[in-house]
Amino acid sequence: MSTIQIGNKVVGDGRPCYVIAEIGINHNGDLDLAKRLISVASAAGCDAVKFQKRTPEICVPQSQRSIMRETPWGYISYMDYRYKVEFNLDQYREIDKYCREHNIHWFASCWDEPSVDFIEQFDVPTYKIASATMNHEGLLRHTRATGKPIILSTGMSGFAEVDRAVEILGKQNLALLHAVSTYPATYDELNLRAIPAMREHYQLPIGYSGHETGLPSTVAAVALGACIVERHITMDRAMWGSDQSASLEPNGLIRLIRDIRLVESAMGDGIKHILEREKPIIERLRRAN
Repeated sequence: MSTIQIGNKVVGDGRPCYVIAEIGINHNGDLDLAKRLISVASAAGCDAVKFQKRTPEICVPQSQRSIMRETPWGYISYMDYRYKVEFNLDQYREIDKYCREHNIHWFASCWDEPSVDFIEQFDVPTYKIASATMNHEGLLRHTRATGKPIILSTGMSGFAEVDRAVEILGKQNLALLHAVSTYPATYDELNLRAIPAMREHYQLPIGYSGHETGLPSTVAAVALGACIVERHITMDRAMWGSDQSASLEPNGLIRLIRDIRLVESAMGDGIKHILEREKPIIERLRRAN
């Protein structure tokens, strides 16, 4: 299986699982909250935090723009809400500086070409392509033109759709994430056996982007071969926002990374042999022929 280089980390089979804390839009447009989430991810031992970047006038369909909704900013249109949760250049400069101070990678899933150009100012180590945009050939080609490694999420897709995206992107510096795009996902929807199936089919680094509420299935994904794990994070799952309920709170994130590292330690080399610590037990318990 191949590996990819993300910043100073080599990601792939036989390497420590690369853990991404997805902040997404759970910051609700609040830079201080974003920094708190970065601090949580860094302290928990995550390798990276990820944001979402959109140009609302490109990404929001005309039919959705004038729909009114209750928000923390009052009763406003969906278009106005989308602007409220987008950070500007100065705020991203603060995020970039804060992540460097906390020795943690950051990058974004860019939903349109101008957003790729915007994030490229910061020389991020990789780009994420969201499941919702994996069929947008222009965006795929524009992201690939940056020359950066790409992590492609594959929710809402079967092999045919993923095959087409891989054909456009090429296999160099590409990793795929198995994902199920329900929020939160139920355990019977997760289909974790797709992870080894994708490893066999694509011969690429395969990870897992989880939207379930618990931890065991994400740990199981690592045991099944996921070399990247992405989970949404929040300070409080009861906070306002569409992704909060499918996110991990700080204690859950800490437990998840602990369990991932324990599972990695337990996997071993796959060679069946007698341990040194078993030998005295053999002397005590084995019967002679």
